[in-house]
Amino acid sequence: MPAYSIALGYHGCDSSVAKAIIEGEDMRPSAKPYDWLGHGLYFWEDSPLRAMAWAKKRCSQKGSKIKKPAVLGAVIDLGNCLNLIDAECLIEVQATFSALQSMEEFGLSLPENKGLQLEKRYRDCAVFEWLHQLREEKDLAPYSSVRGFFSEGEPLYPGAGLHKQDHIQICVRSAVSIIGFFRPRLKF
Repeated sequence: MPAYSIALGYHGCDSSVAKAIIEGEDMRPSAKPYDWLGHGLYFWEDSPLRAMAWAKKRCSQKGSKIKKPAVLGAVIDLGNCLNLIDAECLIEVQATFSALQSMEEFGLSLPENKGLQLEKRYRDCAVFEWLHQLREEKDLAPYSSVRGFFSEGEPLYPGAGLHKQDHIQICVRSAVSIIGFFRPRLKF
């Protein structure tokens, strides 16, 4: 794992939220029980258009807080990153799941991921949150970010291994990892 790595992340949100954060308001981390990579601040890596597409989709949903879709850019120091593209990190996640699964004999039931494309990642969130808790209990350096590749959507063409919504997602666990915010220039 690199000791110091910078990434550009893009967050889909309402324009008023992007404006407030650019002006200095703190970004609020997500703590939903189905967050894909655990709790934190979520960004699409290197994909402002994907962030905008997400914001537009949310805008069209009933009860959405997004009225005017926008994208907030961030320069992120990944720091001590749980990089799920690294085999060593995947082994740590798998070992955490095994430890969590062994607790089922004591009456703990693991949540299930749900949805057609598993968009509600209850189990994954529980595993990541448990991993962070175990590291804290063992006095290991906390992860400041989690980075993972997700294959999503329809295949690009028949028989393709690539999909229309494949992406890398970053979950920033420590807001100090964000060096700065910016408004990207988007061309549609």
